[in-house]
Amino acid sequence: MEVDALRSLLLELEKLHSRFESEFSRLYDENNVESLEERLRSLQGLSLEKLEKASSLYRELAKFGGRLEELSKELYKNEHQMKFRIEEVISHLRGDDFSGRARLKASLDRLVQFHRLYDYAVRKAIGELSGEVEGLALLGENHKKVPVGIMEEIHKTRLIEERLETLVRFVYRLYAHPSDVYRVERALMEWHSKGLLWVEARNVEKLSGVRDAGEILEGLTLIGVVEKKMRGGEGVYKHRAYG
Repeated sequence: MEVDALRSLLLELEKLHSRFESEFSRLYDENNVESLEERLRSLQGLSLEKLEKASSLYRELAKFGGRLEELSKELYKNEHQMKFRIEEVISHLRGDDFSGRARLKASLDRLVQFHRLYDYAVRKAIGELSGEVEGLALLGENHKKVPVGIMEEIHKTRLIEERLETLVRFVYRLYAHPSDVYRVERALMEWHSKGLLWVEARNVEKLSGVRDAGEILEGLTLIGVVEKKMRGGEGVYKHRAYG
């Protein structure tokens, strides 16, 4: 697939995502099962379209490896997870008893909770992929052959810049609000003591009461106090002192 085709695919994904977000915002207006189901079916259709395009993009960009493969894979995983969350809610729509209603509410809560991260993650991935694809146009020969080694070096430089920015924010918070760092670290350890090995940033934020706890967790990861891995398109954290 040539660069122009990749650009076109990313543009289609961006437009579909805007339509999806507009439709999702109306989900909160529904006050009966019938209208909720209609809205969810519409979201399901858009989600399937997005997943198909994200899959095509991943197949093409995986050939290049490196950052292109990583970003397109995360985009695909987020779209797949959203499809699953929507289908889960739909599967619980017809439960009329108390247990059925409880399952519906729980699945809706999970959908809404995931969506809070999903919108940002998808927009970020599309934006970064657009930049990487433009790099292909600049560095490729006739938009076809791409010197992957050069792309890797560019990616390494960008990664260093991102880590430096993260470290600067962490050092500022450590200087201006040292108690925040302590509370975040303590909240992470408390989640571990409750049996949760890998913890999402929002859970740490909720327990610690510290705003933007993810910034502190990222800083603690950089200095080796905390470990991080990706799960379902979202970062989760574990204190190195635990286990």
